[in-house]
Amino acid sequence: MIPIRSAVRVATLLGVLIASALPAWSQSAPEPNEIVLGISEGTSGGTDHARVIAKYGDLAQAIGAAAKQQVRVVFVREFAQLEEGMRSGRLNYVMARPSDFPARGIQDYGYRYVATAKPDGQCMLFTRKGSPIKTLDQAKGQRWVLPEQVSYMARFCTAELRDRGITATSEKVQFVREQAAVKFFLDNGFGDVGAVASYSGARKDFEKDGATLIHKSIAQPYFPLIANAKVTPAQIVAIQKALGQLKDTEAGQATLQRIGIKEFDTGTEPQLRALLGWLAKK
Repeated sequence: MIPIRSAVRVATLLGVLIASALPAWSQSAPEPNEIVLGISEGTSGGTDHARVIAKYGDLAQAIGAAAKQQVRVVFVREFAQLEEGMRSGRLNYVMARPSDFPARGIQDYGYRYVATAKPDGQCMLFTRKGSPIKTLDQAKGQRWVLPEQVSYMARFCTAELRDRGITATSEKVQFVREQAAVKFFLDNGFGDVGAVASYSGARKDFEKDGATLIHKSIAQPYFPLIANAKVTPAQIVAIQKALGQLKDTEAGQATLQRIGIKEFDTGTEPQLRALLGWLAKK
């Protein structure tokens, strides 16, 4: 017979595993007529539904006040759920990174642009402190370290290199799962040039350690906010006005700071619509 204490531990572990396997919103599914703001922070770890509600609750209130709706925040943990939520229209608003998901929401699922976050996203190329490599031309033929091949940032950096005359598939490239691993590879002599996102913790670590920035890509829209067809054009205009004014008040600045951005930009629709084509260009 299994001891009661062991049985309790097993049952508890099983419950945690089952809960973690469910979509983040399955434990609190939206009502049919409920207005939902779906938040995806990509592969960033260390967060959960409660933290996301606390982090984005004021933003949902600002959107709701402008649109005259009650907006509820829902944390979308997995990319598959984000895609399904846009395909079904179950998510009235989506604020997500990486940016190719909202771009696809506009292109494929009938969503409309609302805004993007500032600062924009960029691919940043570093060499370790003391490296003789100081320019992009000098990086040709060296050992490159990029985030995992299927990731948005790998495709972003590859597209930027393509535009600069460098074909990533012709270089000695090592793909790693986490951007933090890019720095680890350079620090330990396993690579010469590393590519990370401008908004990543790895970028901050590179700069803190005195690494050399040899190239910064063109800017692309970051953390876009989009709305489905149930949100009217008039509501979108009102929301854009409200988001643009957040930086002008103390409470609004606190909302932005909590999210981790400087302000909202409502003028980047052409860039967001062009993003998927730019990534896929040969």
